[in-house]
Amino acid sequence: MTPSFRPASDIKRGTRQRLEYIEIMAYYTGVVTRSDVARAFGISDAAATKDLKFYNELAPGNLHYRHRVFGFVPGEDFTPLFADLDPAVVLPVMAANLVAPGADPGEGSLYGIPVERLPLPGRFPRREVLAAVIRAIRHGRQLEVRYHSLSDGADAEPRILEPHSLAHTGLRWHVRAYDHRHYDFRDFVLSRIGSATLLDVPAESSMHYDDDWMETVVLKLAPHPGLGEARRQNLLMDYAAEDGVIAIPVRRALLGYLLQRLSVDSTREHSLNPEAYQLVVLNREEIEPFAGWAFL
Repeated sequence: MTPSFRPASDIKRGTRQRLEYIEIMAYYTGVVTRSDVARAFGISDAAATKDLKFYNELAPGNLHYRHRVFGFVPGEDFTPLFADLDPAVVLPVMAANLVAPGADPGEGSLYGIPVERLPLPGRFPRREVLAAVIRAIRHGRQLEVRYHSLSDGADAEPRILEPHSLAHTGLRWHVRAYDHRHYDFRDFVLSRIGSATLLDVPAESSMHYDDDWMETVVLKLAPHPGLGEARRQNLLMDYAAEDGVIAIPVRRALLGYLLQRLSVDSTREHSLNPEAYQLVVLNREEIEPFAGWAFL
């Protein structure tokens, strides 16, 4: 039977989140139980039972009750109505390793799958600094900061910024802003902002004036030629390459960080150790003008 569908606008946000959870849990773990839903959202067993019943009314045939597991398993024609089951969406959710409200983290994640992350050092600003930055972005205001760049030393001079966006490189957070000192848009590492004061002055710029932020390019990569054929083929499969090319659309402003994050050999001669730098750039001439600092 084809699942029925109720418009998302008719379903409250909290209920929809629980329906998404039911689909992810059922599809990826093979079973979803009343206790799973109750523990994940800190609700009663009765409320969890009501959610499962509601889901089965909306998507009859998607789930089948199995007494031996005291839960529901996905049917052969399981068709998700609420959750995006793409691994690119699901894995980050599982990596967050969120636990039920008020539960001990040792009890496991919402999906019951152990997930570990590298213990990278935290590089975060102080709370009041982040609040000032976000308020400047949200309300289109200027910001006076003391920024400690690697070249300034300990005594950073105040500067005026007009921030428009935050960016995460995977290792640290940046704020993208128009810099009144240099008269252009630049990236500022949030953890290097010693102080930030929100000014009662409207920002004159916006992200729409920041060409490198608004425009994207396609970074084209390939396995390092110093690797053996088998390893090159495995890398192409690993990155889901098409026709031997790993193509990644990226904002021009973030291009250099992406090259760093992927440990790309950015030398013209591909002279770096292929064991450590497994990828090389195919379209260097096209993208180097936007991230010259990242090329060797």
